[in-house]
Amino acid sequence: MNLNAKLVIIMLTLLILAMITLFTLNQVSQNKLVSEIQDSSTAISEILQKSVEDLTSETEVETSRLAEYLKDARQKGINEINIINPEGEIIDSSDPAKIGKKREIRKLGKGLKAVPQGKRGIGSSSSRPYNLVVPVIVGDEQLGYVEIDLLLDNIREIQHDNFIRRLLATCVIFSLGTMLIIFLARRYTYPIQRLVLKVRRVAGGDLSVTVPVDSSDEIGELAQSFNEMVEQLRERKNLEERLHEAEHLSRVGQLASGIAHEIRNPLNYISLAIDHLKDEVRSACPEKQAEVDTIAETIKEEVRKANYMVLNFMNYGRPLKLRRTHVAYGDIIERALTVLREKLDGQKVAVQVELAPDLPPLYCDQELIRNCLFNFITNAAQAMPQGGTITLGATYADGIFRLTFADQGTGIAPEDLEKIFQPYFTTKEAGIGLGLAITDRIIREHGGRIEATSRAGEGTVITVLLPDGSGDGTA
Repeated sequence: MNLNAKLVIIMLTLLILAMITLFTLNQVSQNKLVSEIQDSSTAISEILQKSVEDLTSETEVETSRLAEYLKDARQKGINEINIINPEGEIIDSSDPAKIGKKREIRKLGKGLKAVPQGKRGIGSSSSRPYNLVVPVIVGDEQLGYVEIDLLLDNIREIQHDNFIRRLLATCVIFSLGTMLIIFLARRYTYPIQRLVLKVRRVAGGDLSVTVPVDSSDEIGELAQSFNEMVEQLRERKNLEERLHEAEHLSRVGQLASGIAHEIRNPLNYISLAIDHLKDEVRSACPEKQAEVDTIAETIKEEVRKANYMVLNFMNYGRPLKLRRTHVAYGDIIERALTVLREKLDGQKVAVQVELAPDLPPLYCDQELIRNCLFNFITNAAQAMPQGGTITLGATYADGIFRLTFADQGTGIAPEDLEKIFQPYFTTKEAGIGLGLAITDRIIREHGGRIEATSRAGEGTVITVLLPDGSGDGTA
């Protein structure tokens, strides 16, 4: 039901309620008024009957009868009763003081007429009493007159009370209508105000807001349209972010294609030269063969690592080709630390490995994951210029590997924490800001994600969530 229909129904309900209430009150008042008139008519009929009996009686009239009867008749609007003979003498009266007095016959009218204020009956409190004069005629003979002073206050009170009740009922109905309108106004203005606040948040760049749809009227349709608009804005923002990332990837690809050959050729030459030198040193100094082999393998590992970095750098703008195998995470760590241990010792950085005892093998591209470890450990060591401990942890639960890298460094500023995985963002003077960006891309290609927490002066914890590769799900 829309808002217009609700308002029309409310107005019709108020109108019908007012009509029913006023009709009911009017019927009650009319019934009471008819009853009052019937009582007054009955009282007048009884008075006329008693008056005729007095006028036609051959015995002496008992003057106290009307006074006694008037005690009950006053409640029915009768203020005074006089019985007058044809000569104008009052032969009986509810006011004993008037008995025996004369009334001028010509001044006695017939029917009902208002009595001037100076001629009110005794005890009258009405602002406008009425005088009823009824001639008593039996056959052709007029026996006299019956004069009745009527007070119509009861009827006026009934009409006045009816007016007051109708006025109060009208006020109550419209008061209820006003309160209902205020309630509805607040009910419909609150969602609008809430929607205004949400619109301001969206205008400020917060696209996570939604408005609950509580009705199916225009307000509900407005809220639904707002939610659809915000969803479209979110999709557009995601598209812009992907386009922005694609632009960065394109720049990286252009940069990589320009320097790849300049770097890979010297690396190949270094690798070949190391093999040659190793053979020469073996021949000249057989006693140092083991030491030379270790040094040569370390240099070749560094060359291989640099060559692999160049390949990744070249392929950053293109999809990665994963060569997944099952490999123990401890073996990947050991291979990474073999290359990094001498450098870490020089920086007074210790590495503590805490792996779950029942940790299953990773299903991953071990060279790419080892590259991620290089980046995490190197960044952690750079964050501890005075030395410290890097803790590598790993657990497995519900098909997800949880790999942690915790350092005791200077920490990352809150405003920079969300930017550390963006390409070209770096806080180091000698960096291009691609290490963690490449790492994040490798993890995402494996279906995982990276979380980072940090406190200034307390260190940083990097958490990598990787699926076990048993399904198509992601972490």
